[in-house]
Amino acid sequence: MSNAATPGPTIAKQQTGGALSFYGVWLIAAALLVILPLIFSSGGSLTSFSLIGIAIIFALSYNILLGQTGLLSFGHAVQYGLGGFLAVHTMNAVANHHWPIPLPLIPLFGGFGGLAFAILVGWVMTKRAGTVFAMISLGIGELVASSSLILRSVFGGESGITTDRTALAPIFGWTFGPQLQVYYLIAFWVIVSAIAMYALTRTPLGRICNAVRDNPERVEFIGYDPHVVRYLAYGFAGFFAGIAGGLSAINFEIANSAYLGATQSGLVLFAAFIGGTAYFFGPILGAILVTYLQLGLTDLTTVWQLYFGIMFIGIVMYAPGGIAGILMKHRPLIRAGNLGTVIPSYLVAALPTLALALGVILSIETVARYTSSEGGGNTINMFGIPFVATAPTTWAAAAVLVVGGFLVSRITWRRVTEAWDRAATVARDRGYLA
Repeated sequence: MSNAATPGPTIAKQQTGGALSFYGVWLIAAALLVILPLIFSSGGSLTSFSLIGIAIIFALSYNILLGQTGLLSFGHAVQYGLGGFLAVHTMNAVANHHWPIPLPLIPLFGGFGGLAFAILVGWVMTKRAGTVFAMISLGIGELVASSSLILRSVFGGESGITTDRTALAPIFGWTFGPQLQVYYLIAFWVIVSAIAMYALTRTPLGRICNAVRDNPERVEFIGYDPHVVRYLAYGFAGFFAGIAGGLSAINFEIANSAYLGATQSGLVLFAAFIGGTAYFFGPILGAILVTYLQLGLTDLTTVWQLYFGIMFIGIVMYAPGGIAGILMKHRPLIRAGNLGTVIPSYLVAALPTLALALGVILSIETVARYTSSEGGGNTINMFGIPFVATAPTTWAAAAVLVVGGFLVSRITWRRVTEAWDRAATVARDRGYLA
């Protein structure tokens, strides 16, 4: 009798601990968003944090399609852009008619705009998955993007449509004129949207989306229609993408055709895949990295898109699980307590890998500066060391770094693999590795 009764308290204790861990993560995230402006209070930092927050919501909405349901979309920016345009039109209408709608509710109208478009076209788009869905999403995305330059009354042409967020009624004394107030508005929606999307993954619909992603035929056998499941997922993704677009319109006080273009769809694809689509926090990491690199690289080089492409190819070839997948692979080693046996091998491999990366960067910048100056030469400053694009020593240094770094890194990473196999075997013997 005692043995039969003991699992009850144990299960209750585990459930309580899981609930505390769940709420603790979100409370820590909320606290971090609150204190960030207190540590980094410059205007540039607040602008960067605001853009990262918008990108997080956008990437998480995309992962509802790609990571949860297995739908590769090349036109996810359509819902994002339409949400931004509807938010701008709503803000202008509220200001003109003096409607009692505060600015913090405007992103909801953006979400409804993305949802409405998803409901309109989603039923046809989600009849098929795979390549068919991807090509249809690409076609619709380009169709809407080109139409935005024609329907000037709705999209404003090339100049877009502007608005003034301070024209709306203040709420609790906040006019949302200062960037700090806009940041906190975006941070609020980041937390709300992230919790809502995480909760969606824990619902029966979220589980069925995973089943449709993995094996739609078996889903039909248990009585569900994969088409309906994909349609519902497409609607939720469109809603949250519209919220991100509405926040972007509030932040920039403008909506234009760039919101709808293929570049925007490509960036969110990069963010989700580089971060890792298999884990909920993967797109968050990818959105932070991609936004930070986009802001930083545009000031340093004219070929920043090339670096995104190289990074994407590297992730696809060597780490298809993304950054989150790499981090989660170390979890069993941490729990087994033998992660320290792998760290020395990582440190040894880091030096030639860094040399290879610097060689690739130097090669790209040398070619870019040489061609842009038509052979006239240009100085490349890497970590305080000047390199002249036309100098033979620069080309030789790039070649040595690339070739030498590649050859040595191959040897060192083989040793990393051996050390990893030994550590994984120990973790498996201790019951921490499946």
